[in-house]
Amino acid sequence: MTVKLPPIHPGEILREEYLAPLGLKPYSLAKMLRVPRTRIERLVAEKTPVTPDTALRLGKAFGTTPQFWMNMQASYDLAVEGEAKKAEIAAIQRLEAA
Repeated sequence: MTVKLPPIHPGEILREEYLAPLGLKPYSLAKMLRVPRTRIERLVAEKTPVTPDTALRLGKAFGTTPQFWMNMQASYDLAVEGEAKKAEIAAIQRLEAA
């Protein structure tokens, strides 16, 4: 039996793979990024998405690309929406070229 794991929110990656190893708190990162602390707090709490502005700032701060953060968010959004609308999407007929 295959167990389907829930999608991973970019905030979890930020929290576990970036902030924790560096010993950074969301407030400290927000200050470095020059954004409201609530933006980073809500992101690491998985309550808000990565925005293009945040992706640009995270990319600069951590030496990644903004696309890394946006792709992670897009993958998460597609997985969540795909599960929520599974039956509706399954009912759509595939179009074939003539």
